[in-house]
Amino acid sequence: MLCAISGEAPQHPVASRKSGNVFERRLIEAYIAENGRDPVTDEDLSTDDLIELKTSRIVQPRPPTLTSIPSLLSLFQKEWDALALETHTLRQQLIQTRQELGTALYQHDAAARVIARLSLERDEARKALSRVSVHSGPAVTGEAMQVDSTGLSQDLVAKIGATQEQLSKTRRKRGVPDGWVTSEALNSFTPIEKSKVLYHCARSFAMNTRGDSALLGGKDGRVGIYSMSDKAIVQEMNVGHGSITDALWIGDRVAASTSTGHVKIWENGTELAGFSGHAGEVTALALHPSGDILASVGVDKSYIFYDLTTRSIAVQILTNSDGHLFAAGGVDSQIKVFDVKSATNAANFDSTGPIAAMSFSENGTWLATAANGSTIVSIWDLRKAAVLHRIDISGPISSVEWEYSGQFLAIGGPGGLVVQQYSKTSKAWSEPLKIAVAAVAVRWGTSAGALLCLDTEGCLTTLTTKAINCV
Repeated sequence: MLCAISGEAPQHPVASRKSGNVFERRLIEAYIAENGRDPVTDEDLSTDDLIELKTSRIVQPRPPTLTSIPSLLSLFQKEWDALALETHTLRQQLIQTRQELGTALYQHDAAARVIARLSLERDEARKALSRVSVHSGPAVTGEAMQVDSTGLSQDLVAKIGATQEQLSKTRRKRGVPDGWVTSEALNSFTPIEKSKVLYHCARSFAMNTRGDSALLGGKDGRVGIYSMSDKAIVQEMNVGHGSITDALWIGDRVAASTSTGHVKIWENGTELAGFSGHAGEVTALALHPSGDILASVGVDKSYIFYDLTTRSIAVQILTNSDGHLFAAGGVDSQIKVFDVKSATNAANFDSTGPIAAMSFSENGTWLATAANGSTIVSIWDLRKAAVLHRIDISGPISSVEWEYSGQFLAIGGPGGLVVQQYSKTSKAWSEPLKIAVAAVAVRWGTSAGALLCLDTEGCLTTLTTKAINCV
């Protein structure tokens, strides 16, 4: 009795009521579940049509090769040989894997040592670069701002001393000039004109002493002179490399610094001198009150003085009103005050963050500073080496600027412009002006009769009480 499907003796035989064929139960049930028909006659068939057959258990015959002891021993020998070969192969693979793992670990350890050495060399190189003195002369070490050891020439030292003596004598006795702006006039300041975009994303901005021309520099390396009367750029200079980081007037001449470490001076559009003493970006420029010394400070932690009479580097930044002190603020949140003649560090002040703006008062003893991202301006008294007053304008600060009389401090930022006034008689501070005019840089006009603001787009806005035609 054989299964009609497999052709072998069934373990659990069943028969079809309809055809009488014998099947293995598991095979026919699977076929019916899938097809629903008899596999032999192709008639409709269900599991109810199957009849279980009672038979004795069928013992599977052994394969012919396993019917004797020699054949069993031969089979066991073959299986042992195969197992031994497989074990040998696995052992070889294990040894090879261990060798590869050892090589990979050695290479990883060597790479880690190389990376550690290169990182150390990189850190040492950065540290050495931060200490380098970019002017000629002996190398100087230390974390402080670097100074050329040769110092200023005797002629420049004498000029600085004479300027300090002359200005310090008149500073204390000097009153508010006639026709100067008052707090009542400041209170009525309003924007009366706004230029078109002059230089996109411009940050450098300066007014000449006559108040009729503004100097602006842009990211594209161009410096332009904007005529307040013509309301247009009347002259343009190109530094040729890098963006403009700062610009100022030297009488009728123009000076500008760049992100590539260059400082250039022009007169009537003609380049008079060019310097490249900084190992990196020049961050700020300042002019000595004598008008014959220009100072620059850079990210390389050095400052340079330029002798404008000889158009040469005098010594390798911000001077006070007497011209005997200058200040520099860094990303380390420190304000360093130096003596110009001796180039020695006179005092250090700790700020709340990297310095974003600073300005000396004309009284010669006050310094206004603002940290990057801060909403507070700190007024430092250099005589007491302490903060005299703090001003919170409730917005980020980009620029601070004292005017000539030392009464008014203009504070500008992307969120607006604020003017603070200090009264010598009442020794109190007041706020005559607060207006929502964006000012990444702010400058005073002639007799402080106007405020000029450079916004984030590179447009120049004029605030005053006098109505004039808008651009």
